[in-house]
Amino acid sequence: MRILLAVVLMSLMRAALAVPVAGLDTLADEAIRRYALPGLAIGVIENGKVIYRRTAGERESGSGQRIDPATLFKIASNSKAMTASVLARLVDAKKLRWEDPVVKHLPDFRMADPWVTQNMQVRDLLVHNSGLPEGGGDLMLWPEPNLFARADILAGLGHIKPKYSFRAGYAYDNLLYVVAGEVAAAAGGASYEELVRREVFMPLGLDCKVGAWRRSGSDNLAQPHARVDRRNRVVNADRADIAELTSAAAGGIRCSLDAMLIWASNWLDPDEKQKAWLSQEQRKALWSAHTPMPISERRRAWDDTHAYLYALGWRLADVDGEWTVSHTGTLSGMYSVLMLLPDRKSGFVVLINGEADEARTVLTEALLKRFTRPDDKRVLADFAADLARERSPGDANSAALPGPLVLASIDQAAALIGVWRDPWFGEVSICPERSKVRWRSAKSPKLSGILKRVGDRILVDWDEDHAQAWLHPGDETGNGMRMGKVDADADFSYDYEDLAFTRVRACD
Repeated sequence: MRILLAVVLMSLMRAALAVPVAGLDTLADEAIRRYALPGLAIGVIENGKVIYRRTAGERESGSGQRIDPATLFKIASNSKAMTASVLARLVDAKKLRWEDPVVKHLPDFRMADPWVTQNMQVRDLLVHNSGLPEGGGDLMLWPEPNLFARADILAGLGHIKPKYSFRAGYAYDNLLYVVAGEVAAAAGGASYEELVRREVFMPLGLDCKVGAWRRSGSDNLAQPHARVDRRNRVVNADRADIAELTSAAAGGIRCSLDAMLIWASNWLDPDEKQKAWLSQEQRKALWSAHTPMPISERRRAWDDTHAYLYALGWRLADVDGEWTVSHTGTLSGMYSVLMLLPDRKSGFVVLINGEADEARTVLTEALLKRFTRPDDKRVLADFAADLARERSPGDANSAALPGPLVLASIDQAAALIGVWRDPWFGEVSICPERSKVRWRSAKSPKLSGILKRVGDRILVDWDEDHAQAWLHPGDETGNGMRMGKVDADADFSYDYEDLAFTRVRACD
């Protein structure tokens, strides 16, 4: 009788899961179709068990190489939780404390305010309340590859003006995660890359990569894509020799869908080996709230959210009365999300190798409602329609130029010609080249472009697809130059507004 009852219960469980899984296929198909995604990987965990894996599309559009659960995606800022975990492991090993001053481990660490320099703790590096402006200094990290080293970040931080007081508010930053990686290296006696392999990948059995390696024909790598002329085209393709990234601790890890599901399970329903990997005390520390974040009207409307907080490498929020722990990852042509509902031992992973800001948003919401509001009849198209209504009629033209864009002549750009230096970004040259005036960045070669004008205003039209930047020449001495985004809503990592150039010499 007991055996029969067990069989019946198992059959009922399978039946209960059959409809949701079928619905997940429909959801994935709709996302791919609506947003013309080059590739997608989704995994869903329910009550500690992986109930759904779905991969679709190609690693590289047109290649015929299919994405599978072992395909490595750039997880971008989902790397931050792994960096925080490296530090937590070192705390468990008594090699550092969360309360340690950063200067104890990195004596050369400097912020603009000497008091902040001395009082910033290791924990402060991870919670986005340092006082740095949003994305402050990100031009030392992206676009990649560039020539900025981690030592340049430590040297440059002291020249970035704070936006608000230390521990007084929230502004997302990446540089301090790079610093956190260097703190780990100093305390752990190995490079950040070696530490994350040793402390995270190996003990948990994660199929993830970080650091430099030489590609082989068997590497299973998703390449990032952009939409160009209504087609998916690879951007920033991996070279034969993949370089070590200065930004690794902030967003430089790659993982497969299977690895991300193991990573999620480690937090939702750890087995004995995973429990031994990190103490309960440190698990609690990583998910302890530190910095309140603003709650958007959409989040209130969709999720009835009342609390939105940043912990150590994780975001915490209530959604429809349930607690969630999550993070997203965003790089050019790569989007990811990891969403956990700890009280249910449930969650999901989404990895996309294309332009997918809206696709990730609506997919996340539709998947989330599967758990928090199973009776909600809205489908992906409904959430997409909400986003469309949210955009005002003028939003589509927010980046529109106020007139035709034409080449700036050497005479028209005369006030800008020369070699300039910013204290943290370094030197740029604005010099005549074959009847044009070209901007070249000494340490960021991909930030190169031609000066153009709209009426009397001059901007840099980059050779590659980066947010255009106005140039504002002149100060009381005639030797200063500032910059500003043409599109005020462009990615905050284009932190042109934080640059303050001084002319250092004439063009060669």
